[in-house]
Amino acid sequence: MNVSPEPTDSAIAQPTIQTARLLLRPLALNDAAAINALLMDKEIAANTETIPFPYSELLATEWIAPQLQAWQQGRAAVFAICLPSPPANARLIGVVGLEIDSPNERAELGYWVGKSFWGNGYCTEAARATIEFGFEQLGLNRILAYHKTRNPASGRVMEKLGMTHEGVLKQHTKKWGKFEDVAVFGILRSSGRVQKK
Repeated sequence: MNVSPEPTDSAIAQPTIQTARLLLRPLALNDAAAINALLMDKEIAANTETIPFPYSELLATEWIAPQLQAWQQGRAAVFAICLPSPPANARLIGVVGLEIDSPNERAELGYWVGKSFWGNGYCTEAARATIEFGFEQLGLNRILAYHKTRNPASGRVMEKLGMTHEGVLKQHTKKWGKFEDVAVFGILRSSGRVQKK
């Protein structure tokens, strides 16, 4: 994983992360159209807690702007997941990020990729780099993640990352009028268990 700062005068610019196959870069307002196109799939919305359906470019724009502020305020580190070839025309395929709780030195990991990119290990690769960034660059002690129990594929990603299953929260979230159980996974910096592959 290579971490490089964005070219800017800001001392706290969000960096870009390069992995073997992916470029994780800060979101930009002009990502709204690409995000909207990917989220016009009900299955992605169904597997997340907060993404609505149908989606729109306006919703994407309204979501991106606060993410840029959240980095500056130390509350989140959200990255566009891009296929970097060719680099000048990197294609956005999803989003990965950490919602940071600074007083407790922990963060919640979240991720999604467009359905046409499922099954290629992109979520695992992006999430692994984000966890490493959280521990090594942000100094976090703990990173946790949730997935709906009816979506075991997301849980397999967490297992591949070296996260530990910590339990199930019954009827923890409500989406489209239905309560759903969620599984909780976590990893500690001291565990040294972040899986490299």
